[in-house]
Amino acid sequence: MSAPSTELTSLSLADASALLAGRGASSRELVAAALDRIAATDGRIGAFLRTTPERARAAAEAADARAAKGARRSPLDGVPIALKDIFLTKGVETTCASRILEGFVPPYDATVVERLEQAGAVVVGKLNMDEFAMGSSNENSAFKPCHNPYDLARTPGGSSGGSAAAVAARQVYGTLGTDTGGSIRLPAAFCGAVGVKPTYGRVSRYGVIAFASSLDQVGPLGRTVRDAALLLQAIAGHDPRDLTSSTRPVDDYLAGLESGARGLRIGVPREWLAGGLAPGVERAVREALARYERLGATLVDVSLPHSRYGIAAYYLIAPAEASSNLARYDGVRFGLRAGEARGLKEMYSETRERGFGAEPKRRIMLGTYALSAGYYDAYYLRAQKVRTLVRRDFDEAFRACDVVAGPVAPTVAFRLGEKTADPLQMYLADVFTITANLAALPGLSVPCGVERESGMPVGLQLVGRPFDEATLLRAARALEREAGPLPAPEV
Repeated sequence: MSAPSTELTSLSLADASALLAGRGASSRELVAAALDRIAATDGRIGAFLRTTPERARAAAEAADARAAKGARRSPLDGVPIALKDIFLTKGVETTCASRILEGFVPPYDATVVERLEQAGAVVVGKLNMDEFAMGSSNENSAFKPCHNPYDLARTPGGSSGGSAAAVAARQVYGTLGTDTGGSIRLPAAFCGAVGVKPTYGRVSRYGVIAFASSLDQVGPLGRTVRDAALLLQAIAGHDPRDLTSSTRPVDDYLAGLESGARGLRIGVPREWLAGGLAPGVERAVREALARYERLGATLVDVSLPHSRYGIAAYYLIAPAEASSNLARYDGVRFGLRAGEARGLKEMYSETRERGFGAEPKRRIMLGTYALSAGYYDAYYLRAQKVRTLVRRDFDEAFRACDVVAGPVAPTVAFRLGEKTADPLQMYLADVFTITANLAALPGLSVPCGVERESGMPVGLQLVGRPFDEATLLRAARALEREAGPLPAPEV
């Protein structure tokens, strides 16, 4: 007898995979349960921009046929997942949550989409996000806001807000997002999920709509550390179509997952706990660090002195790269076109005026100014020098520790509309996450408790050495095992 759909959707990805492997449920049943759950909850959450039920059911049929022959491709085979709407998906509208790409249907899949489908994962839809991944609250989506499943009046974080909300609301078993300055880790922390930003170059960016090419990285979000590790295992590795893709062999992320924290040296940057944290966030982070000590890890005092300049450097480098990348949206090749314009210049101007929202326009203007003649050395070049200093700080810290740990964000999820009138306050939500992107290092958010006053999840950030995602996952799993799971949201 089949399990009720609510029981199926409450499973972790790893547990759903085990159920499929043991023939306790079919992929068709999991997909039906996921689609039912999306239909029942997404009117309140807004995590999905579109679902792909026919494609999902066909993939589930194929997965069940393989299972019947004992030929499952991977632990992901037959498991429903969803994708941030930044990944090109053949035959499925892909908009990056922007009007300027409304109606754009890609002719090919991004590499990570190919790899997930080769592993047998079943894509059930495309997820909401901040337009062109520019934002920290998912309120910059051109189509609709996304709501936090733990409190529908609050943000799920951004830019991968839909990716985190869909996992937290038990709509799918795992998702992919992108992280340019914290856009996986922040939503994961706000929604009580596990989110991994891999080392720059660990996962292919081919077929990922670009925001800031030297900072963007693709990563997974899951309900547990094991779920995130399974997804990362499927998408990591060299891709000759991405010239920034590393040829370094991919570790087995599951092999040492249960090794515990004993013997780990965990660096605690004094700058990250020096003030400015909400009391409930600081309490949860310090309790997590104390747990690590009880588990046999050693806490090490480290310093990241140039992290204070991270926000300023990031908001010169990222907009400069966005200014270049978003120049391709001109109404000529794809997406929106202002057809009644009188000439080429007017068509460019009117298309971009209608197609881009306020935040992309703001960042394009900032970036264009920073790259303009007479200002390049004063702004963009100086920001790149700061970036080098940030990376050197981490290099020095890793002489004394294996992992750096601290808060993901200064606060728990804030209320929708609370910061939209003040872009600077919105930008400061990423103050602790941006430096890992500037330094091209792997980072991870793992739930470490809840704020007592609001009941909202708090995330602990772990940052590791280049290509050492395995140690981050091991450390995160040790904390997860000790702290136990967060209660599921009541949606």
